[in-house]
Amino acid sequence: MLEYNIPEEWEEVTDKKLSDLIAKTGEMASVNDDDVKIYFDHDTEGYLFLVPEVYGGEEIMHAYRVARKPNDNQAEVDLSKSDDPMARMGQGFCPPFNPHTYEAADGVICMQDQEVVMRDGCKIYADIYRPDTDKPVPTIVSWSWFGKRPGDGMSEWQIMGVPPMTVSKCAKFESPDPLYWCYQGYAVANVDVRGAGHSEGNVHMFTHQDREDGYDFVEWVARQPWSNGKVGMSGNSGVAMHQWGIAAEQPPHLVCIAPWECTTDLYRESFFEGGVPALSFNKFIAAQVTGPNGVDDQVAMAKMYPDMNAYWNDKRANFRNVKIPVYQTAGWSHFHLPGSFNAWRRCRSHLKWLRVHRDFEWPDTYNPKNLEDLKHFYDRYLRGIHNGWEMTPRVRLDIMDGYDVDYQAERPEKAWPIKRTEYKKLYFDASTPKDCVELDHKSACYELRTEPVSTEGKASYNPEDEELDFDLTLPEDVEITGYMNLHLFVSCDGYDDMDLFINIQKADSEGNWVPWLTLDEPHPGAWGKCRVSRATVDEGLTKKHTPVYTMTDTHKLADGEIRAVDIAIVPTARVYHKGERFRVQISGRYIRDGWFEPLSWDTDNHGTHNIHTGGQYDSWIEIPVVPPRYQAGEYIHR
Repeated sequence: MLEYNIPEEWEEVTDKKLSDLIAKTGEMASVNDDDVKIYFDHDTEGYLFLVPEVYGGEEIMHAYRVARKPNDNQAEVDLSKSDDPMARMGQGFCPPFNPHTYEAADGVICMQDQEVVMRDGCKIYADIYRPDTDKPVPTIVSWSWFGKRPGDGMSEWQIMGVPPMTVSKCAKFESPDPLYWCYQGYAVANVDVRGAGHSEGNVHMFTHQDREDGYDFVEWVARQPWSNGKVGMSGNSGVAMHQWGIAAEQPPHLVCIAPWECTTDLYRESFFEGGVPALSFNKFIAAQVTGPNGVDDQVAMAKMYPDMNAYWNDKRANFRNVKIPVYQTAGWSHFHLPGSFNAWRRCRSHLKWLRVHRDFEWPDTYNPKNLEDLKHFYDRYLRGIHNGWEMTPRVRLDIMDGYDVDYQAERPEKAWPIKRTEYKKLYFDASTPKDCVELDHKSACYELRTEPVSTEGKASYNPEDEELDFDLTLPEDVEITGYMNLHLFVSCDGYDDMDLFINIQKADSEGNWVPWLTLDEPHPGAWGKCRVSRATVDEGLTKKHTPVYTMTDTHKLADGEIRAVDIAIVPTARVYHKGERFRVQISGRYIRDGWFEPLSWDTDNHGTHNIHTGGQYDSWIEIPVVPPRYQAGEYIHR
């Protein structure tokens, strides 16, 4: 068995406590096995049980958190009045078990708590909404552990960025609304996956067990007498993430998927982005799950297994197996951005479309224009209607400018990255500081150059509360769309590691920050992160301009060592006008105020951070400059 760590905040439970725990939690697989260990986590004040399981041929101790229990009195709760914005959106709500069929709305039938048996005998439950018709219809599946009927616990949906009454109470969180799709001739299956709600077993988050269950459900729903045998999947964020894994299993009746914004390498894109742990943020995910037994506790697993291993790799879908039609979206403003691009680029489908926007994921999902667009996609592949969908541009991009202004909306492109892109290097110059605009935070300002810098320089900052800005004033309008990668020489006085947080920003001619807005809040910019001790590049996973780290070894900084690191910057698309500044901001922390998501990283910063430039320390950033499609004199068309 692979060796693992036991965090100091975990206390192993005695036999008597174990008996009490079993009485509380009900049936847990293999709980009487001598190999099972029970712990109390003093950090989260919850119980964990550890069970040996096999991933990729390797035996690993798997930590499950004891889930919140379904409670019959939850039917009396009104989540709409909660102070917690995530609770207001229904995560984990579980109404009483009540299998029956009823009319959910005029002309819409709901078959509630339908039992579906998986290949190993485990029973899961789904609510099936379908048009009240004798004509067979295709099915759109929402697959997640969020809770399949949160509307029973609220007076109305409270979704950030979405007006009240937009989404019906029949919808799951981040999922297709049955009271839209049923009226378009589709059934919608809201599924409580294994271990969620009243479904049996333990919740498996994105593992092979979850993918196999998804395969089984797709094939079950396709056999139902009201089905036309064609199944699609829909949903954004967590509901989108499942789609890639299930599609990679290639269930015969899964015809198409629409994953609208998704993380696809949980370890590298979420829990340890750039090597920097984000465990504090991810704690709330397992805590939101309601079910009879346990839930895959990914935070606990990150503490037990901080290196990449078979467990974490099992959560990555085999994108090359996905060959069915795909309609993927991505948002320039959200942490699902890199995963959305990675999945779309790596899948082998010849029928795949990508739309990238500035908006936040929820208002984008329920925008009526986008719903109509998605309907055309589903009509083509789930209903066989030849509606010209194939003429939709394979890539559509919002090109951002400043604040809530887009320079271009849904600009069509034939490929991603854009083929006409010209990559150019900008060189950091810390030899001479320049004046900074007065800001609320502490900043030191330096120049970016278009040519290599011969003079060596060093810029230093306190990672706790200071940052560096490197600016280039642009002599003409420039569009920067695509991938950027950063090559920095760094050192640390007084410590053996560094956590670097990078933001790519825009400033006006006087140096004032010009953000873009999402949900009317300023976004800090295209980002990158790096824990220097973990920044060993994986040549197998790395694509041009997108370095990926192995995350299997740790190399601390020696005293006085200056080390080169390569840092991936997430994709972006932005126009900079003549006289505006292209800015690279470097700090030791995440800088963002007023945002509702509890984003945080568990940094390990001490001492003084140094960025070395010029001469033998040739620090640079490579940027994707997209030339106009057509230019005649002063006329430019992008």
